Amino acid sequence: MAKKVAVLAVNPVNGCGLFQYLEAFFENGISYKVFAVSDTKDIKTNSGISLTVDDVIANLKGHEDEFDALVFSCGDAVPVFQQNADKPYNVDLMQVIKTFGDKGKMMIGHCVGAMMFDFTGITKDKKVAVHPLAKPAIQNGTATDEKSEIDGNFFTAQDENTIWTMMPQVIEALK
Repeated sequence: MAKKVAVLAVNPVNGCGLFQYLEAFFENGISYKVFAVSDTKDIKTNSGISLTVDDVIANLKGHEDEFDALVFSCGDAVPVFQQNADKPYNVDLMQVIKTFGDKGKMMIGHCVGAMMFDFTGITKDKKVAVHPLAKPAIQNGTATDEKSEIDGNFFTAQDENTIWTMMPQVIEALK
């Protein structure tokens, strides 16, 4: 039986990245639920398209065991993360990432997904692909210049344009 995936979508989210994951999961019969990293299920893409997702991140806390994998779908909310780090939904984001990582679940992300994983300390001794501008921020893992990296339970890509380089392995691991 296919595994179940929790997909985190920041607000605004990069639609190109988010929809690559969702389409691949749908086409391969992999169950997923999209959680807005927001206080509302109504979010937007970087290009302004309105989306209503399944739930908010606050409702994922305490339910991590219901999922086998976590996807961090990046977007324009991340460059201003530091100014909003104290918002309840961003506090929840970091707690959820840490919980998934501490439980050894599959961690999937692109752009600065690896940086967010790294901030929680769960990437220790792991190779990760990350957006070139975020590379210096990686302190626990090892940032590479590869389009994508797969290291144990970590599946990371540099950006939305390189997700495809890891998707066959992501799908195989989730089936």
